[in-house]
Amino acid sequence: MKTNRYLLCILFCGFMLYYAVPRLTVAADGIQSIFSIAWLAFALIVLAGNLTAFLYAPKGQARGLQKERTKKKIKSFH
Repeated sequence: MKTNRYLLCILFCGFMLYYAVPRLTVAADGIQSIFSIAWLAFALIVLAGNLTAFLYAPKGQARGLQKERTKKKIKSFH
């Protein structure tokens, strides 16, 4: 279940980057450039964090969930 949330966050972050990158100007003067660089940095940190969590999620939780589902099926047949 958590992996679905990580995947959703990755997709949403990718969509935001796809939408925002053409509109951000890094080469501008002053505070506009600082905002653009900070926004891109934070977006990349969010993307990297969610991608890391998605790739390194423990596999034991998924196996335990499958065991619970089979137990429920067995109980429902009795």
